[in-house]
Amino acid sequence: MGNLLNKDKLKNIGIRTAGTLTIPVVMCAVLLIICAAGGKTLFSSSLLFSNFVSYAAIVMLTTFALSINLGSGRFDFSLGSIATLSAIISAQLSYKMMAGGSGSAFVMLLLCIVVGAILGGISGGLYVLLKLPPIITSLGVTLIYEGVSFVLTGGSYVMSEVRNDSMTNFNNGWYYSFIIIIIALALIYFIFDRTNFGYKYKALREGQNVSVNTGIKEVSNAVWCYVICGALMGTVGFIQAARNTLISSSVLNFGSISIMFTAFLPMFIGGFIGRFSNDKLGYLLAAICMSMLNSVFALFSAEVDATTQSIITAVMLVVFLIFLNNEQLCKDIVTLRIFKKWREKLKNKTDNKKKENA
Repeated sequence: MGNLLNKDKLKNIGIRTAGTLTIPVVMCAVLLIICAAGGKTLFSSSLLFSNFVSYAAIVMLTTFALSINLGSGRFDFSLGSIATLSAIISAQLSYKMMAGGSGSAFVMLLLCIVVGAILGGISGGLYVLLKLPPIITSLGVTLIYEGVSFVLTGGSYVMSEVRNDSMTNFNNGWYYSFIIIIIALALIYFIFDRTNFGYKYKALREGQNVSVNTGIKEVSNAVWCYVICGALMGTVGFIQAARNTLISSSVLNFGSISIMFTAFLPMFIGGFIGRFSNDKLGYLLAAICMSMLNSVFALFSAEVDATTQSIITAVMLVVFLIFLNNEQLCKDIVTLRIFKKWREKLKNKTDNKKKENA
């Protein structure tokens, strides 16, 4: 009996491990083969590796922020505008405080987190107070934040505030982005999987009316979700500023929404991986996959332009959604069970006809 239980346990562990690692391993292998065929080296310099880790952090944090509210039915378009505005405000404040001196990057990072949390809280507060559909509220908040960003900068790029040795050192040091990934992953896992707040969040997500009737406060839970999302996007704004060595404020008329779409494919991939392990780990692995894909695009930028890259990503999203909607059929094709089902269906059809003739 004990041996049987151990075998079942080992089999379960094997299935979960395979389900967690299959997509990342396959995608990694395919991209490495493409690089080898094109005579390219994926991480030929420390800067390329740093860019890979920082982009993985951007995708993971954005995916966290998108999934937190979207999982509760709140589609939030303001994520990109929060990242932009928090980066602009924090860059200007940190520059006034330290004039780009040593350690100014970390001061700006802390300010981005705080400002992003405040902006997210304002967005959540408006959603609660106005009692409008979240998609409408977020569109209004997006326009307001984009307008404020434009006013603060006069529509020009923010450059001198973020072009200093401290920001350069942060961007060139891959371990800084790696530390952010580990801390964010641990915090989000702890908050949503190991705290009373997280349990209430999951209860509201699964059954809002029942949860409210049991005494769970939906309003405060929703506002705190917006605060957390704002802090995540504030961090994204900082990392983007360090990568690009500038902050673009020309994001009027929903120009900031584009960053949100970078998280759709990893959100679906991470959700699928999360079935076998944990959705937070799934989002991290999906972010690594997307960052590796982005690195390959950068290597082949001469052959694959930005438009083609967008088309490839969109096709991958559509194909994966088709897979999710026809998952059992895909499994049957891979395991060849589809032929067995066809044979059984044909046999049943033949037997029914014989019974009718009899």
